[in-house]
Amino acid sequence: MLVLLALANGTPLLVNAVLGKRWAFPLDGGVRLGDGQPLFGGSKTIRGIGSAVVATALGGEVVGWGWKVGALVGLAAMGGDLFSSFVKRRLRLVAGSRATGLDQIPESLFPLLACWRLVPMRVVEMAVVVGLFFAGEVVLSVVFFRLHLRERPY
Repeated sequence: MLVLLALANGTPLLVNAVLGKRWAFPLDGGVRLGDGQPLFGGSKTIRGIGSAVVATALGGEVVGWGWKVGALVGLAAMGGDLFSSFVKRRLRLVAGSRATGLDQIPESLFPLLACWRLVPMRVVEMAVVVGLFFAGEVVLSVVFFRLHLRERPY
């Protein structure tokens, strides 16, 4: 599961590093809500969501869970990422700003909940996966920052 979560969350960063702004259409189309803030923000793109889902679908095949489970992990991880961005915009935090916990937990917990019946895990195992993802993302964000894949570390 950690491999698929890493694929879902890392693929958009790698695609952005390779393609830059090419084909990076904002998912929210630039819509602003009544609070004057963007729905998600310009960094959440159709290209990023699509690349994450395709990568995890392929990863699902590689780990033996099938492309459907992989795609579900990718969709749910991106749903968690969009949820985090939505909340951060409501809190008036700029895109890319740090919100420890909010940046990591939904991206790992939503896929676990979505796949609960397909990849049975006990609550303790889910908590371990979320904890490992949290720690891994905090550590890897520094690596991605040094590789210029992220604008700032968490």
